[in-house]
Formats: sequence, C-alpha cells, structure tokens
Amino acid sequence: MEYEFILRIFIAAVLGGLIGLEREYRAKEAGFRTHFLVAMGSALFMIVSAYGFSDVVMNDMTHRWDVSRIAAQVVSGIGFIGAGTIIFRKAENMVSGLTTAAGLWVAAAIGLACGGGMYVLAAASTVMVLVGLEAFNFLLHKLDKHRK
Repeated sequence: MEYEFILRIFIAAVLGGLIGLEREYRAKEAGFRTHFLVAMGSALFMIVSAYGFSDVVMNDMTHRWDVSRIAAQVVSGIGFIGAGTIIFRKAENMVSGLTTAAGLWVAAAIGLACGGGMYVLAAASTVMVLVGLEAFNFLLHKLDKHRK
C-alpha cells in the first residue's frame, strides 16, 4: 500500500509541476516549485486523512472518521497562499495575480484527486487547465493585435 501512496504523491507532484512550468514560463508570481509543492502536499494530506488513522480503534458507534475534513481544510488553507499572490496596484487601478491564485487552487484540487486515487480525473483537469491558460494567452495576443 505504501508504494501506491508514493505513486499518488508522485503523480500529484508531476501534474502540479506541469501547471507550474506554464506559470514559470509566463514569469508569473508562483511557478514550478510552488505548484509542485501545493499539489504534492494536497495529495499527502488526502492520503493521511483517508488512511492515516486506520489503526485507531473505536469501540462505540458514537465516533466516526470523516476523511473529507482534512481535504476541506486544504481548500481553506490554499486560499491563504493564493491571497498572497493577489496584488492591487493602486496607481494603475489594477489587480494582478488572480490567475496564479486560481492555478494554486486548482493545483490543490488536482493533488487531492491524486491523493484519492483519481488519476484520470486529475490528469484531465491538468490538461484542461493548461489548455485554458494557453488559449487565454493566445486570445489576448490576438485581441492586442486587432486593437493596434
């Protein structure tokens, strides 16, 4: 079972890293290492949540384990990290870092999916994120050319 857990963490790290490479290439606030760590950490939290307490004995029916509790805290915690990438530039009246924050958020979700063993869902989500980021970038360049 340990090798399966290592595989889950490894796949999460690779998928998160792919998103991070795109952000790194675009010279955004959070790049490869941040997305890599967020996805890997999320997968580890999910594994610990689902399997880390299986040896604890409960003798009565009043106690139960809710494996979604730690995953829910990952979602809350990643909001704190994402908020650090969002900057309001008062002089330009502009907000930057929202896409990077959203990328960290989805990297955490992909990590949770990998931690839960949902590799196909995680891989498909990663592909959709990369396509979405690149398509948006392509459209922006097209719009800029038409504007000039």
